[in-house]
Amino acid sequence: MNWLLVALGGAVGASLRYGAGVLLFKPSSGFPWTTWWVNLCGCLLAGIFFAYSQKFPVLQNEARLFLMVGILGGFTTFSSFGLETFQLLKHGQIVLALGYVISSVIAGVMVLAWGFYLFQWLLHTR
Repeated sequence: MNWLLVALGGAVGASLRYGAGVLLFKPSSGFPWTTWWVNLCGCLLAGIFFAYSQKFPVLQNEARLFLMVGILGGFTTFSSFGLETFQLLKHGQIVLALGYVISSVIAGVMVLAWGFYLFQWLLHTR
């Protein structure tokens, strides 16, 4: 049953990722903005879900598999991140590639922490 939750969540997440790629504006700057935003949104949602799961332990089992492993796993795009970084490096855009990697990792962790602490605070004030 757990694999089914992950598979269904993954289908939802992958569909959302595809939709984001279609809908988000793609500037011609060479920087992979769509993947960057999708990954940051995924980090924010992971932080929010983690805060909720601390308050509601029922979210640490099947719901975690469906939402975190499935939906967010299908939505965020580490393989796209790797490919885009490689392509930037391959085309000699070393500074842009480094900026992409550093900003993705640092901003991703910051946004995840922000989502966690904000929603942990909101849950405790109610």
